[in-house]
Order: sequence, then structure tokens, then C-alpha cells
Amino acid sequence: MNPIHILAAGEGEGLPLEETPNVLTPALYDIVWSLIPFAVVLFVFWKFVLPMFKRVLDERTERIEGGIERAEAAQSEAKAALDKYNAQLAEARVEAAKIRDDARAQGQQIIADLKAEAQTEKERIVAAGEQQLVAQRQQIVSELRGDLGRQSIDLAERLMGEQLSDSVHRSGTIDRFLADLDQVAGAGQN
Repeated sequence: MNPIHILAAGEGEGLPLEETPNVLTPALYDIVWSLIPFAVVLFVFWKFVLPMFKRVLDERTERIEGGIERAEAAQSEAKAALDKYNAQLAEARVEAAKIRDDARAQGQQIIADLKAEAQTEKERIVAAGEQQLVAQRQQIVSELRGDLGRQSIDLAERLMGEQLSDSVHRSGTIDRFLADLDQVAGAGQN
């Protein structure tokens, strides 16, 4: 047996069973005197501690809800910024494609202009070269005519054995000879 049973058995030895005090049930005066401090503590707790506790919980709830609302607002702002960024990016891509196309068209136009300018310059150079060739040809032909005329006269003098000193006679002979050469050269070109 344990000591509480022994004490309980020792105290109630001489009393009848109905009058034996129950160890588990406190006396009435203990209950009354225990209820008064409990009521005072309950009143203080109800009046001061519970409102302060409730206020702290409300503040915490507001902070949490405010944080959630701020997070949602920040998330919606971030989504709006992302949408705006994507729209600007798409617009920039379209603009870049347009700029590329414009640059390509301008490049092709510049190339075409340069080709046309080069063709014009080529034609001008060829025309100038042809004019220069014609001028040189005429100069060479006139020099050759003079040389050929002198050589023909020298050759004719040698063949004929006489001197063609008469300038009128000499000039007519040269002209006839050159006319014959021109006819031969014209027939050779055809």
C-alpha cells in the first residue's frame, strides 16, 4: 500500500463509513476561497490581458493580410510591367525589322545608283576614249599622209628618175595617191 492509503485508513478508523471524509473532494471552504482568487485572476485576464492579446493578434492578422495584399499588388504590378516590357519588346522587334528592311532597300537603292553612276561614268570614259582615239587617228592619219606622201614622191622620183619639185604637180600627185589609198582601205573594211 502506498502512504496516502495508509494515512487515509489511519484517519478514518473510528468513524462510520458514511462519515468518512473523501480525500478526492475538497472541503467547501477550500472551494470558496479558491474561487475568489480565480475570479479575480479571471477578471484581470478578461479585462486587461485578453484585449491586449486580441489587439496583438489583430495587428498580426492585419500585417499578414496587408503583406498578402502588398504581395498581390506587387505581383500584379510585376505582371503589368512584364506585359508592358513584352509589348515594347515586340514593338522594338517590329521596328528593328522595319529598320532592317529600310536599310536593305536603301542599300539596294545605293547599289543601283552607284551602278548607274558607274555605267554613266564608264560611258563617259569610253566616249572620251573614243574621241581621243578619233583625234589621235586623225592626227596619225594626217602624219602618215604627210610621211606617205613624201615617201611616195621619193619613190616616184627614184622610179621615174626625175625630180618632182613643182609643188602644184607634187600636191596633185600626193592627193591622187592618197585618194587611191582611201578607196583601197574602204574596200578592205567592207
